[in-house]
Amino acid sequence: MKLSLGPLLYYWPKQTTEAFYQAAIKSDADVIYLGETVCSKRREFKARDWINLAKELNNQGKEIVLSSMALLEAPSEIKVLKQLCENGEFSVEANDLGAIQLLSERKVPFVCGPAINCYNAHVLKLFVNQGMQRWVMPVELSRDWLQSALDDAQKMGIRDQFEVEVFAHGHLPLAYSARCFTARSENKAKDDCELCCIKYPEGRTSHTQEGQQVFVLNGIQTQSGYCYNLLNDVESMHDLVNVIRVSPNSMESLAILSQFKQQILGAQQQFKLDDLQCNGYWHQIAGLSLQTSL
Repeated sequence: MKLSLGPLLYYWPKQTTEAFYQAAIKSDADVIYLGETVCSKRREFKARDWINLAKELNNQGKEIVLSSMALLEAPSEIKVLKQLCENGEFSVEANDLGAIQLLSERKVPFVCGPAINCYNAHVLKLFVNQGMQRWVMPVELSRDWLQSALDDAQKMGIRDQFEVEVFAHGHLPLAYSARCFTARSENKAKDDCELCCIKYPEGRTSHTQEGQQVFVLNGIQTQSGYCYNLLNDVESMHDLVNVIRVSPNSMESLAILSQFKQQILGAQQQFKLDDLQCNGYWHQIAGLSLQTSL
């Protein structure tokens, strides 16, 4: 199995982002995803900057993939998407069907991102025929669902035509909205948000009246309040998963990659997970639950 560093979901200052990826190139990641997937107003890094960073990090023993937006709302965002699809050098993680259409037309191989509702082998076959080389399973699906989908893909003769990637660590991206919740939390209008999400490098937590950390607000993206962590589930991924994804939220994410690396190599260490972590979806139970027994 390989390790990937997913696209940065938060809004960081340019200097912080550059420093993170300079460190990431020396990490245990085999695949590094680059690009803005949440909000086009986040312009510390523009599309051209992401492409230039990809070129800078290329040829250093890592696979570099450019990631597209998950929710397109304006012609300017379509323009940026076309720029990514026509980069001429790197594959692209498509996070909406419009991206898949553009990539298919241009014969560019692509990764089907977790924001796309791809739930069965019939859709997988459709995307394979359009050029999909890797499928990032939607975050809410379980190991059993994955096994069933791949069994069907085997019967349809397409299983060996794509890799499988699983989101294994980080706050889960659950939903996207035209409304910006971070701006709303500061009583700001979306069109006059003052880019306030840059003040929350790991998102802004949202609690229930009982005090449970149920969500993380990240601009137009709603994430799980608990950090998803499949460190203790790596053994159950063998023969199913090709790539394990860690979603970055700080420099600590690079150390998390090393922990997954040791698990892949057979350490089979049982990590103690705290009350703000979960793994329920993988075990086909409530997402915020924590399954501690294997």
